[in-house]
Order: sequence, then C-alpha cells, then structure tokens
Amino acid sequence: MMRNTDAIQAIKSRISLADMARRYVELRSVGSRLVAPCPFHQETKPSFSINEEQGTFYCFGCQASGDLFDFYGRLNGLDFKETLQALAEEAGVQLQTYRPNPQARQERSQKRDMLKMHELAASHFHSNLNASHAKVCRDYIEERGITPELQEKFGLGWSMDSWQDLGDTLRRSGFDLNAAVECGLQSKSGSGRTFDRFRNRLMFPIRNLSGQAVAFGGRIIPSLAGEDDAKYINSSDSPIYKKGEHLFGLFQARPSIAVKKNIILTEGYMDVITLHQYGYTQAVGVLGTALTPEQIKRLSGFSSHLELMFDGDGAGRKAAFRSCEMLLTRGLSCKVVLFPDNNDIDSMLRSYGPEAVEELRAKAQDGLAFCISGLRGMAPRDAVDWARKFLSQVEMPELFQRFASELASGLGLSEADLRGGVLDRRQSAAPARNAAPAMPKGISRDREIMTFAVRYPHCLPELQAAGADLYLAAPWAFKLWDKIAQTCSEEAFELLEPGERKFWIRCRGTDAPPLDNEEGELNAIRHMLEQLQKTAHMASVVEALRQGTADEETQREYMRALDEARGRHSDQS
Repeated sequence: MMRNTDAIQAIKSRISLADMARRYVELRSVGSRLVAPCPFHQETKPSFSINEEQGTFYCFGCQASGDLFDFYGRLNGLDFKETLQALAEEAGVQLQTYRPNPQARQERSQKRDMLKMHELAASHFHSNLNASHAKVCRDYIEERGITPELQEKFGLGWSMDSWQDLGDTLRRSGFDLNAAVECGLQSKSGSGRTFDRFRNRLMFPIRNLSGQAVAFGGRIIPSLAGEDDAKYINSSDSPIYKKGEHLFGLFQARPSIAVKKNIILTEGYMDVITLHQYGYTQAVGVLGTALTPEQIKRLSGFSSHLELMFDGDGAGRKAAFRSCEMLLTRGLSCKVVLFPDNNDIDSMLRSYGPEAVEELRAKAQDGLAFCISGLRGMAPRDAVDWARKFLSQVEMPELFQRFASELASGLGLSEADLRGGVLDRRQSAAPARNAAPAMPKGISRDREIMTFAVRYPHCLPELQAAGADLYLAAPWAFKLWDKIAQTCSEEAFELLEPGERKFWIRCRGTDAPPLDNEEGELNAIRHMLEQLQKTAHMASVVEALRQGTADEETQREYMRALDEARGRHSDQS
C-alpha cells in the first residue's frame, strides 16, 4: 500500500498524459510538442499543447493547464481525491487508506440525492403529460404550437392539481421529503407537513451544462388561473442551484451556438421555446431576474456576440439598456432587437413568421448605439455621469478607445473632457495613499497595441502595415513585438520570459473576451492609429506655421492643410 505522494508518481509512470489525451482528441506532432483542438472548450484550431517530457499541457485559448491529474479531473468533473482514486484503479496502484472529511462527504451525498430527486421529478412531470387529467395542459401546448419534438427536447411536463402527487413518488423511491423541501421540490406548512410546491402547472426543467435537472419553472395554464395565482413559480436557490448562475435552454442551445457563433438572449421560458420552434436554436433565457455578471461570464465562454430580444415597452427597453451596459463593459458585443408595441416574440413569429423577425434583426441597433439613443432622453448631467461611469468599468484598452470616441460624438461632448472625467472618477474611488498617477499616453498606447498583438499574433503583419510598430515607446513593447514577429503564431509563447507570459495570459485568460471578434478589435486599433497619424500631421503643420520661414503661398498651403486636418480630426471625435 503506497503513500499517496508515491502513488501519484507510480500512476504517472504507468499512464502517460499523451495516451490519456488521445482518448479524447486527435494529437499530432509539431516540433517537440503534441497539439490538438482543446477538449475543454469548443474550437477547431490546435491551441491545446502537450509537453511529453514534462508531462504537462497548456491551452492557448482557454488557458487550461496542468498534468495528467488536472486533465482527467477537469474532463470528468472530479476533485483531486476522486481523480486520484479513479486513476489509481486504472493503473493498478493501491492507495493508502484515508478518512475523508465527514462533512464534505455528507455534502456530496446530499447534492447527489438532490440531483436524483430532480431527475425523478422531471421524469414524473413529463410522464404526467400523457395522463387524462393533463388534457388542459396538452391543449395549451398545442395552442402555442409546441411540437412533440420540442416537448421532448426541453422535457416539458405537467404537475397535477394535487398536494401530494410528487411527494408520494419521491417517498416511494426512498427519498427524504425534508431534503426535498431544502432543494425546492416540496414546501412545508406551519404544522410541519410537506406538500408539493408545484401544482396545476406546465413544468419547465432547468438543466445545468451537464444536462442534469437542477430546478424548475412552473407556468399556470390561463384557463385555470385564479385571481391571485402567480403566472410563474420558480425554484428558489438551493445547494445545487443558484438562479443568477444559470440560463434556461443553454444546455439545449450549446450545439447551435457553436455553429452559429452567436447567442440570442431573451426573457421567458416560452420565448426560448418559441424561438427554437422557428429555427433560432441558439436562444437562451434569463431566469426571472435581471442579467447577472455570473450569467455573462457563463455566456462569454460560448460566444462574445449576443442579440437581445426583448419587448419594446418601457420595461423591455430598461432591461435591454442595463444588459447592454453589462455586456459591453465586459468585452462582449451585442445588438438589440425590440419588438413593436402589442407584439412579443410568440405573437410576432406565429402571426408574421420568421421573415418579420429577420427584418427586425436587420435593423437591430448596436448595443452602444442603443445606449446612446437612451442617453439622449436623459438630463444632460445624468447622461454624462452614466457615460463616465460606463467608461470607468471598461478594462480593455482597445474597447475604451472606441467607446470613448463614440460616446463623445453621440452626446456632443469633447472626448478629452469625457476621458478626464473618467480619470477623476477612478482617482476619487481609489484610496488616496494607493492612488496611482495617470498612465503616460505612450505607455497606454503600447498596451493597446501589444494586447491585440498577443490576442491575434497572426495579425502582426497587418499591424505593421498600419504602422503600429512606429508608435511603440517602451522597451518591453519593442522586445515583445520582436518575439511575436519571429513566428506570428501561438508558438511565440514558447519564446517569452515569465513576465511576458503573465501579460500574454492576462490578455487571453478566462476573464478576457473570447477570440472571436478579431475584425472588430483590429478596426479599433486601426482607428486609434489613424487618429494618431492625423494628430501628428496637424502638429507638424502647426510647427511649420510657427516658424514663419515659408513664403506666402506655402503658408496658404499650410493653412489649407491645417484646416483639412482639423476637419478630419473633428469628424472622427
């Protein structure tokens, strides 16, 4: 029986990382490395790399890294102890016995039981649809045009008009109804009796990314609705479910998102299903709450391009405005599709078909343009304050440059004043003793250029053609540029020093946007370089006029050049 530290080495000697990876991906040799598309995120490029000598892996796309144990555990959703046990069994290595933390073991057992209860509940509700008492629900589903295929895809179900129907099913399967109360399937009366939380409702299972049911939404059938009945009842938070972290339909939409490279975000369960019914299979929905940072982080792992489909009333516009603000500051692009008054997604599609929706999509505003149009309806001071607050939350330099320019132009402000206000806000928000001086323009410019170069090293020739290297000022930027220029590929990472690697990972880490907006980011850099070139031209003309050594005709030419330069600069501000 081996100590676990010895067992780890024994397992690695019997199971190689490369052999394990070959079970999941097709590896090919590139120099001293083995490469493949990453198994941890959806892609086609060979960004996943294995160093056989060291027994380690690294993905340039999602920054996943580690050894055999990290690889196996990540793919199978196991913690280290579970991974160690699984690989030890496969390798024929006997582990030293240990006593796991009783509390941790109890919590894992509790969560497993809750997941089993939810799967049983989902199956129970779904089977109820075929019962005679569910005719009113089947009629409603048919009225809404939901096909049998979609009913199966989303696992729709029916909760009976009974206080004990699901509870009896859970009890017969040996589950503790107090645990069912804790995970939201049951409720408890003041006298301590348990009863079904969902009754007389069309049921929507909410699934995690593994496809496991973790919660439910229940919609009252209109013909059965009483005066005080809520339209929807939703599961509350539980040990297996946090409402602000999940999105309805994301599990079902994942394959389509990978193909279409965008996400349609809407509000309700029925909106999502209706969109899928008409071919918009990349649609997902928020779960009875405003869009959260956790939901955005989850969505950003699949695509950085979103379409917001909301009602065109005041509430829908307000939700779209707030959603745009959150998405844009986190580096995602978005468009806003608002439905006209007295029409929602269901009525628009059923009455007019996908053609009408496609017309709305074609006219959809860019997220920032939508925000600017909303700002124009505010008091000027409130609009400026919002713009400065918005910019203070933008972390990516290339986005800050573009957003600042568009906001200043849209609100009729000086870009310098708008930027100055952002700097004032940042300085006032920081503790005085920790306040950092403003970053010199040259350094800020270096970071903008090199951030793009790191994110898209194959675009370095295009950057050079635009004159980006001529505007670098710092020695670190020159040095990093030269290393990237040697390969113009992901292999540049192998040439970097520790500090440079840290910068690379920060530009492409889990908190950075996905690498699927190359054209947009390149255009932002080009815009910045054009502005710099125009500013430099203007400065040279002004200097020539100040010297006053030219003849009268030449001075007139200088003045015409200055007016032209100023005009162009103003147009771009």
